[in-house]
Amino acid sequence: MKQLMRMFIVVTLAVVVLLIGVNYLNSSQSTSGNDTLTVFNWGDYIDEDLLTEFEEETGIRVIYETFDSNEAMLTKIEQGGTTYDIAVPSEYTIDKMIEQELLLELDHEQLPNMEHLNPDFMDLSFDPGNAYSIPYFWGTVGIVYNPTVTGDVDFSSWDDLWNEEFENEILLVDGAREIMGMGLNSLGYSLNTKDQSELAAAQEKLLTLSPNIKAIVGDEMKMLIGNNEAPIGVVWSGEAADMMFENEDLDYAIPEEGSNLWFDNMVIPKTADNIEGAHQFINFMLEPEHAAQNAEYVGYSTPNQSGFELLPAEISEDERFYPDEEITDRLEVYDNLGQEMLSYYNELFLEFKIELR
Repeated sequence: MKQLMRMFIVVTLAVVVLLIGVNYLNSSQSTSGNDTLTVFNWGDYIDEDLLTEFEEETGIRVIYETFDSNEAMLTKIEQGGTTYDIAVPSEYTIDKMIEQELLLELDHEQLPNMEHLNPDFMDLSFDPGNAYSIPYFWGTVGIVYNPTVTGDVDFSSWDDLWNEEFENEILLVDGAREIMGMGLNSLGYSLNTKDQSELAAAQEKLLTLSPNIKAIVGDEMKMLIGNNEAPIGVVWSGEAADMMFENEDLDYAIPEEGSNLWFDNMVIPKTADNIEGAHQFINFMLEPEHAAQNAEYVGYSTPNQSGFELLPAEISEDERFYPDEEITDRLEVYDNLGQEMLSYYNELFLEFKIELR
């Protein structure tokens, strides 16, 4: 009997200890969630001094992770293996994430610095009322080039890339929407077309560019063009700005046939641990001084009107990166094409890349 009593006491104590341990872990995880903020962003897409300042101001430790494509970001959030409090997807991906119920609605009362945003970049089709996302950066897709090598060609047209003088001298960014879009725009088609005959024609035209293509690359384009290893690149505007900062010989053009006008916005994924901290971070990044500092560091265009007014004139008055309405009216925002059509774009782009080998 005494032995049974001792066993009962031992088991009871073990259960109590286990419950205390579970409660402690849950409490620890909850505290950790409030004391940390996990940010998922594009590579080299924030001034890290701002992360340090946010930590000092709020006492929240930032865990910063990066992705290299909207598709990679979306897959990780869908899988749910890592909990992200902030992510920075592009417009067509935000549309898709809203459809899939992967985002939390924002509490605008916790975001008073929204008042500093340019109304032109608010309430857009992919997120009416900015219920789920807040503008972070915007830009264009165009052509960066070195006039000391390319001569009098000003790349006012996509067709300038097909000039026979540029054999083996062009780098293309590794993006299906960007490069298929370039082919479509060069033919006068929308970069959001779902017409398979138009897409086939764009792929066929891209293939005729093959002799002029040196490589399809990722982040290394900045180094290759900046170091004069190639004189021409099709790239995002902010990447071009970085290259031009390093190499003053370079210039940037948005072809007259049209191109992409893109937006990257801050969102809070539905699985976020630190929702209050996420709102604090968004509001912190919307401070005009912070927005201006970030824009100067990253090189992309800020949607923050008050921050824009703090930028040096050589940045704010540069119409290559802050184009006027005459140019932006010719640009298109990427639509969410749906998974089937997006896969078709990717398939055509992959076939194009294989043909180049």
